[in-house]
Amino acid sequence: MSERSRPHSPLILAVANQKGGVGKTTTSINLAAALAEVGQKVLVVDLDPQGNASTGLGVEVLDREYTTYELLVENIPLNDAIQRTSVQNLSIIPATVDLSSADIDLISNKNRSFLLKKALRQPEMDRLGYDFVLIDCPPSLSLLTVNAMVAADSVLVPLQSEFFALEGLSQLMLTLREVRQTANPDLRIEGIVLTMYDRRNNLSHQVEQDARENLGDLVFRTLIPRNVRLSEAPSFAMPVLAYDSNSQGAQAYRDLALEILSNHKQMAA
Repeated sequence: MSERSRPHSPLILAVANQKGGVGKTTTSINLAAALAEVGQKVLVVDLDPQGNASTGLGVEVLDREYTTYELLVENIPLNDAIQRTSVQNLSIIPATVDLSSADIDLISNKNRSFLLKKALRQPEMDRLGYDFVLIDCPPSLSLLTVNAMVAADSVLVPLQSEFFALEGLSQLMLTLREVRQTANPDLRIEGIVLTMYDRRNNLSHQVEQDARENLGDLVFRTLIPRNVRLSEAPSFAMPVLAYDSNSQGAQAYRDLALEILSNHKQMAA
């Protein structure tokens, strides 16, 4: 039986781009909140040692007793690592700076690229009843990102609407291809989402045009705008949907969630 054909098996998305500052964590937090808002049960896995997704969802550092580090390195029970957030239907496995040593700590483990898959693909995950798992990857193509790709059904790539944006995709695509060939042949690209889009800026329009010409239907219709509310929300430890529900940023992530749900025909009842 395939991973996705099991009852209650969640759709696992790795939110990845080795370039920093493109909106990975913003997308992970707010897409998760938007999916939860329409009744999907969502788990965010913070795989970035900076722990920004954890902070952005209101989990204080002192409250992160069990994290993705313990899940990967110490093999703790999955349920012990999961924490509820203040957002209904949304939970998180948080991260701390401890995760930055995972590459070194796991170097002698022959199964080091499969540890996250082992944790997220176990029968216990099915019993928890999640519809979506979003993995917030670090801004590098490290062992942690490879673990996310091996565990995932697909990769969602935030792409900043700025000059040279497309050039950085080539290395990510090579890594994705290598993971397909060696560890996860069913891995696919969920889509490219253009972030920090400024409709008043000709450069944003040019990046969008180039992306659609080169990547076609892989580029989501939804555009994530450059929006001050999106930037402010993390400092209040909440998704923008809770911080300013009527903002352009909040609506954009609702649109992205609906586009993904429509693509998978998993619209909430």
